[in-house]
Amino acid sequence: MIFLRLIWSYLKIGFFGFGGGYAMLALIENEIVTPGWINEQMFTDIVAVSQMTPGPIGINSATYIGYVAPGVSSPAFSNPIFGILGSLLCTLVVVLPSFLLVRYAGHYIARHRDSVAIKGIFAGLRPVTVGLIASAALILMNADNFGNTPTDITKSCILAACALGLALFTRIHPIVLIIGGGIAGYLIF
Repeated sequence: MIFLRLIWSYLKIGFFGFGGGYAMLALIENEIVTPGWINEQMFTDIVAVSQMTPGPIGINSATYIGYVAPGVSSPAFSNPIFGILGSLLCTLVVVLPSFLLVRYAGHYIARHRDSVAIKGIFAGLRPVTVGLIASAALILMNADNFGNTPTDITKSCILAACALGLALFTRIHPIVLIIGGGIAGYLIF
């Protein structure tokens, strides 16, 4: 049944999604796009919308996928009630592992933070998190984000480089960059 599959997928995402939203993207894509609940373009759109709305990407994507997946898996589940049920289940399940870890492991980690084992665990998690964030950047470098033609790809790369330069070397607020990117995209494309 679709709801059990969604629960299992978001439990895995919740338990193994270390490093925040971008680090979770590869895992989310593998669990959600591979079964066919959404396509690559929808995944890219979810990432974009999740970054513009309040809340972490894991929770935002869980809410959206939980709503869409039942209807995609079977026409019998296309009723919005099943979508709302899927949204609630996925959202609760993706935060459950974090809640349990903070509730039960947080005290242990704080008590033993000077332990060689705890320091070793965190030393190992840091580079893995950086690698997962880098993989998120590569996942998002697709035709849905950059275009299919050489002209569109060039325009997109120039726009991305300008946004990166403005973000790194000026004090322009990220919201201004997002709005400016939307306006530039409308005018250019």
